[in-house]
Amino acid sequence: MQTESTAVKGSSNEQSTIEGRSIDFVPEHERTDKLSSQGPFWFVGNFTFFTMTIGFVGPSVGLDSIWTTVAGTLGIMFGTLFMAFHGSQGPHLGLPQMIQSRAQFDYRGVVLVLIATLFVFAGFNIVNLVLMMQGLKTLFSWDPMQVALAVTLPATILAILGHDWMHKTFKWSLYLSLPLYGLVTLAVLMGWVQDAPVIKGAVPETPLGFNWTGFIAQFAAAASYNIAYAPYVSDYSRYLPKNTSSSKLITAVFLGASLSGAWMISVGGWLASHLHTTDVLVALNAVGAGFAPHLGTVVVAITILAFLPVIAMNIYSAKLTAITSIDSFKKIEPTAKARVVAIIFVVCLQLGVAMSIYNSGSGLSVLNIYLVVMLYFLVPWTAVNLTDYFFVRRGRYAIPHFFLPHDNIYGRWGTRGLLSYLVGFMAMVPFFCIFDGSREVFVGPIAQAMGSVDLAWLVGLIVSSIVYYLSCRSLNLHHEEAVIAHIEINMPEYTTGNKRRA
Repeated sequence: MQTESTAVKGSSNEQSTIEGRSIDFVPEHERTDKLSSQGPFWFVGNFTFFTMTIGFVGPSVGLDSIWTTVAGTLGIMFGTLFMAFHGSQGPHLGLPQMIQSRAQFDYRGVVLVLIATLFVFAGFNIVNLVLMMQGLKTLFSWDPMQVALAVTLPATILAILGHDWMHKTFKWSLYLSLPLYGLVTLAVLMGWVQDAPVIKGAVPETPLGFNWTGFIAQFAAAASYNIAYAPYVSDYSRYLPKNTSSSKLITAVFLGASLSGAWMISVGGWLASHLHTTDVLVALNAVGAGFAPHLGTVVVAITILAFLPVIAMNIYSAKLTAITSIDSFKKIEPTAKARVVAIIFVVCLQLGVAMSIYNSGSGLSVLNIYLVVMLYFLVPWTAVNLTDYFFVRRGRYAIPHFFLPHDNIYGRWGTRGLLSYLVGFMAMVPFFCIFDGSREVFVGPIAQAMGSVDLAWLVGLIVSSIVYYLSCRSLNLHHEEAVIAHIEINMPEYTTGNKRRA
């Protein structure tokens, strides 16, 4: 596959193994990805030990493994809907997701949501690193900084190599993780884990069952986990041909991401409720040790090795966001050099924050809070973006204007998008429900009156969508359509593949 393996700017005409594109438009002749790769790609993205950790949320708030499975499955399916619909934008526009957001928030206004999404991309890796440092310190007394560097370095190289290499390594990750987690799942179903050795660091057993607060908390954690993929998906679907069927792509992304997510959350909920530990790597080590004395170490090693492409994916999308942020104020040439510099910046940021959190002694508590806050930041953006794409502009965009700092039809500060985001976010605040385990961090007044049931995400989705749709009634779509038609006649490579507006 030679989608991004074009010669790097300034090099010879020979192809380079390092990706040459960053935030720029992908021409049709480079879009040689296949629809069949999307389902497996997103299946592997959720087929990780970190997804198991989402299943630890339920038992931490009083749910047993069955109710954790139910709440987690429903939540992951709900969140994946938004993720999958975002994925359909990639082939039709040939752009990274956050560049397309300039249509709603405009050239500079998009920085607000870019900060939120950078928090998501970098935050995922920060939490991942903290969990790995804690788990390997508990199991093998390994130095946390050495663990962080050993994991981050190969992932950084993979992110620098780019899109094609990540697709290849995701395939190898599937070959490694499928038999591994198949064995873990079999051990859970057959009850073999009951004979696992006593876990170091296990917490006292507490009665588990059902409660609405815990159910909604687990649902929201699972939903936010895949809603958080929404800013990623177009980054990895933009190399599909523009005539790719939207319905087939949405189905492929949905099935891939939701099936593996529900599977891993269910296993995680069982491990947390039966082994009474808050560390998923410790639990996986116990499962392996239940089969053979040293098999636990092998399980942990393969778990981390199979996870490296996911860390690379977070770095890759974070650097796209960082470049877009800077480009919104100072024009950047989208070269391989810009990508490498942005990647180094993102990696240094992640390492510094991860070490700080690790030294604070906060592990699963940081994960619980992070997932909920991440959902709060992303919900207004996904509501605005999807409303614009499917109901306002209906996929019709002047692609060259996304890269014009001046004189573009979208402007510099998108009042409609920014207002809708802020109104939606503010409407959520009274419904906020943030807990550290059973300890209340912040619960809004309406959430308190409802018994600490978290419905803030639902409020944000509804309010931001309605405000944006109504505010766009004054939008001059006829002028935009005239500009788009002119572009399609004079620069046919920028056609979106969508039908013209009636």
